[in-house]
Amino acid sequence: MRRNVSRWTALIGLLLAACLPAAAAFAQGGDQAGEGGLSPTLTRIKNAHLVHVGYRESSPPFSFLDEASRPIGYSLELCEAIVEEIAAEVDDPDLKIAYVKVTSDDRIAAVLQNRIDLECGSTTANAERSRLVAFSPLIFVAGTKLMVPKASPVSAATDLKGKTVVVTKGTTNEQAMHNVDKKFALGLNIVTAADHEQSYQMLVDGKVDAFATDDILLYGLIARHKSQDRFRVTGDYLSYEPYGIMFRKGEPELSAVVERAFRKLGSNHDLMPLYEKWFVRRLPTGERLNVPISPQLEEAFRAMDDSPGAND
Repeated sequence: MRRNVSRWTALIGLLLAACLPAAAAFAQGGDQAGEGGLSPTLTRIKNAHLVHVGYRESSPPFSFLDEASRPIGYSLELCEAIVEEIAAEVDDPDLKIAYVKVTSDDRIAAVLQNRIDLECGSTTANAERSRLVAFSPLIFVAGTKLMVPKASPVSAATDLKGKTVVVTKGTTNEQAMHNVDKKFALGLNIVTAADHEQSYQMLVDGKVDAFATDDILLYGLIARHKSQDRFRVTGDYLSYEPYGIMFRKGEPELSAVVERAFRKLGSNHDLMPLYEKWFVRRLPTGERLNVPISPQLEEAFRAMDDSPGAND
């Protein structure tokens, strides 16, 4: 256990340190600034009086729809804090939010093509994606696990030999399952669905033997569908997934705004209550996940509270 915490401590340090180059570039002024010293994204937001926020329909408790089909969730509340900081940066107290639906498959393209300014879902911040987009500080730590029927004999990935597994298209879980398949020569039939809800439905319909995605999303889907008597989450972690809010790369001014928003949340001690609202207490849609914060994420939140400038 101590080795796991140490490993995650090192990972968190790397994720937090990844923001330093952006902050340094911001201090030097950068070369992407537009009107009034604003970056292209901030200039576009200022001119439109609008921030385009990408949301997911079925990633509870991060980003999902309430009973009135309105986007809600933990990640969206974090993005609202970022929008408040953007409003201060562009001097527009009446800045509005336009919500744009994205999927796991098109979310990165939506950022790159300027269809959204912030992607507020359940997105893993990894080295491959960081070559294309930028990420906020750590907001959650998850990992790939399996959802199977309660009566299934499957308790680990190695029990899936020759079976069919669904993953959601465009997720890191897809690669994780291919890696496991190759490592243990399982001969898996790995199929994809467009979103987590469709992946879940394939398991409900008996079309697949297991659904592989991040454990917290599996727990969220089981709670939302009140299917605790039908399905269970099982197996060791097949990958580790640090989540972040995604936005455009190469804009140090925008990176600095995102950093400031998180530092303020940390210094105001808002991060722990926000976590408890979405992961421990009953959700607005009625279900309760009751997932206590991990030592790794709690340490990351403390680091934001103690970071330089947190009390500015």
